[in-house]
Amino acid sequence: MGKATISDFGEIYSSYAAGCLDPAFSLLVETQAALRPDVKRAVARAETIAGVFLETEAKAELSAGAIDKAMAMIDAFEAGEAPATRANAIHLAGEGLDELLALPEPLRETALTSFQTNKWQGLTQGIRRLKLDAGSDAEVELYRIEPGCTVPRHSHSGSEFTLVVSGGFSDESGSFGPGDISLKGPEDVHQPTGDMDGVCFALAVREGGLRFTGVMGLVQRLVGQ
Repeated sequence: MGKATISDFGEIYSSYAAGCLDPAFSLLVETQAALRPDVKRAVARAETIAGVFLETEAKAELSAGAIDKAMAMIDAFEAGEAPATRANAIHLAGEGLDELLALPEPLRETALTSFQTNKWQGLTQGIRRLKLDAGSDAEVELYRIEPGCTVPRHSHSGSEFTLVVSGGFSDESGSFGPGDISLKGPEDVHQPTGDMDGVCFALAVREGGLRFTGVMGLVQRLVGQ
């Protein structure tokens, strides 16, 4: 498998539009749509189609006071939670996290929130990863790849979707730039290397962990990961 196309994601966009997509993949779709106008249009079309089907469904009556409760929740968020989020972002920026603040929403908020508890972890020279709390059973990580640095060669326990957010990387299947998604399966083995024109940030969503080869694979087996 290599670079995923819009047609590959038709079912995922439809599930997103219907509101039944896993939160990790919703984060992936929303971030890609923020980077690529064609994906944004594809998602909008899926939402339009979902809206047409919704209009044909039998209408359900709202519970008493439902609208008032919803408005109260919105007011509470705007009055309290949003300023707190901005304050946290400013505080984190002071700790040298300007790069995270430059990420597109909603990835930016997820990364900043996750950083407060998980922190960056070094993988190899020039490669760091941040575990993201996306409210999903899927494994979700943000990778920071320095120019010319290489992620250790590995395979996967399940499917892996890697979205390039900024910069780029190349592997055995080709080159990937901002908005591109690399799709890998359990049968794929690859070794991504960051492009030389700047730091690469990539969002990875996978159904299962990585399986490293070589020395890293030996270390992985020894520590039982």
